[in-house]
Amino acid sequence: MNYKPLNVYIQGQGFPILGLHGHPGAGRNLSVFTDHLSKRFQTFAPDLRGYGKSRCNGNFAMQDHLDDLEALLDRFQIDKCLVLGWSLGGILAMELALRLPQRVTGLILVATSARPWGNHPPISWQDNVYTGVAGILNYIKPGWSWNIETFGKRSLFRYLIQQHTPTAYGYIAREAVQAYLQTSPHATRALYSAIKAGYNRLPDLEKIQCPSLVLAGSQDRHITADSSLETARHLKNSHWQCYPNTAHLFPWEIPQQLLWDIDSWLEAHPQVIQD
Repeated sequence: MNYKPLNVYIQGQGFPILGLHGHPGAGRNLSVFTDHLSKRFQTFAPDLRGYGKSRCNGNFAMQDHLDDLEALLDRFQIDKCLVLGWSLGGILAMELALRLPQRVTGLILVATSARPWGNHPPISWQDNVYTGVAGILNYIKPGWSWNIETFGKRSLFRYLIQQHTPTAYGYIAREAVQAYLQTSPHATRALYSAIKAGYNRLPDLEKIQCPSLVLAGSQDRHITADSSLETARHLKNSHWQCYPNTAHLFPWEIPQQLLWDIDSWLEAHPQVIQD
């Protein structure tokens, strides 16, 4: 397959921060981070292969994401960067640190794990119906309290968020719906193939020397907090933070608290933002 450069959203000036989105997702989903961090740093938020505007013409493997990301660093002449990854993006962030240890100065790992497991209940047809209605109404009228109470809290959103606030639903309307629609079957197939093969990088995490900030939502059903904690314990220089009453999309539930904690960690670890 011919290589196609990833579509990437670039903001700000300064030390580079590479942001990696989850599945389904797109680079724009990281605006909760990049809009804030780009005031002091230069943020790069690509659409991964098969997501957003980074289209692909056939099947690929998870390893291809790493080839794409290394090519992106070369393309923008990024010698060193801090990597922030959410969910699947966090897995790729750890993989990148293992592959390019001299270029990754630090990791911010959000709702992710090196041996991910979930405890999501079975999905019923009612779940899907309520989710469809809630999603459409929320897209038309973001954060509408009647929709949240009538459909949102009965939909699959109840497993993605715990705090059903207009703020969280606003992010879902602006960023989640389009990202979901633009996620290709090829990208889904690549992810599920890796999961089915029993993905587990815990034994290799001791090789990662850079500081890591590991953040989790206590009620995450997709990648559990215990799964993230296990990863934090295997990383040599990590700080662990778990937020109560939040789930997999906790950056959209508690953005201000999250950004404050990231800023505090960066202040305590200045080496991760220095050439």
